[in-house]
Amino acid sequence: MSEADSSRGRKSILRQLADSKVLLLMCVPAVIFFIVFNYMPLPGAWIAFTNFNYRDGIFGSPFVGFRNFEFLIKSGQLWTLTRNTILYNLAFIVLGNILQIAIAIMLNEVRLAWFKKVSQAAMFLPFFISSVLVGVIAFNLLNYDTGALNALIKQTGGDPIKIYSTAGAWPLIIIVVHLWQSTGYGSIVYFAAIMGIDRSLYEAATVDGANAWQRIRYVTLPSLKPTFIILVLFALGGIMHGNFGLFWNLVGNNAALFQTTDIIETSVYRMVLSQNNFTTSTAVGLYQSLFGFALVMTANWIVRRINKDYALF
Repeated sequence: MSEADSSRGRKSILRQLADSKVLLLMCVPAVIFFIVFNYMPLPGAWIAFTNFNYRDGIFGSPFVGFRNFEFLIKSGQLWTLTRNTILYNLAFIVLGNILQIAIAIMLNEVRLAWFKKVSQAAMFLPFFISSVLVGVIAFNLLNYDTGALNALIKQTGGDPIKIYSTAGAWPLIIIVVHLWQSTGYGSIVYFAAIMGIDRSLYEAATVDGANAWQRIRYVTLPSLKPTFIILVLFALGGIMHGNFGLFWNLVGNNAALFQTTDIIETSVYRMVLSQNNFTTSTAVGLYQSLFGFALVMTANWIVRRINKDYALF
């Protein structure tokens, strides 16, 4: 490449930067956020391979290799925590996306503007309710002695249920509460995607004699496919990261429920509080991140092989 071509290339890049200066300035806060909170803490992952102590610091503490990971594997905790975290998140992803698509489609079919607005407001409200308040509501509903559910059972002549001692009931409770909180808000993306569908497609389908169900099946759902795939790929990246606020406020430190409700975040939180154990908790965090990264890369590779237009990269 000649010097003239190189000079023109530099001028072209500078011109593009100048033309996009407003967009670049808008990106600056996000770039700073990711640098400060995602990239700068990365050296702290070294703690997972050390017997950390405050006196020697991160890089001066004795190196112990994979001993912190061996402790988790031998204790049997890692399998239970991984299983619970993945299964809960799979349920959240699958059921959540199905309900969000269904709600977005139903809102789109509503013709009364005031009813649509009221419905949207009612469905969005749970998302803004604090997890602490959700835990309080659940306790007042499910408490053995004074809960509303057991009070109703007693009035009908039945025996009260010890829900806070019944581990098998909590997967359903947690999934229902999560869906109640997140479905309405999550449907916004799908509703916006539906609003972006070319209206001429619906008009053409109507002219061809398609009824409402057929328009949904042959126009709306295929048009939502790219959005669905992208959202699922993003969600898979966090499949090893549970909703700590929801689980902790619903279950708390109730050991009777750990077999079916304990996830990685709650276990790490108890480790740090009770044992002041940064090394093992850091090892778990590193395991989460690597597992999620591998899963996203694999899922993206599969999607790219099927249809590269739907892949993230």
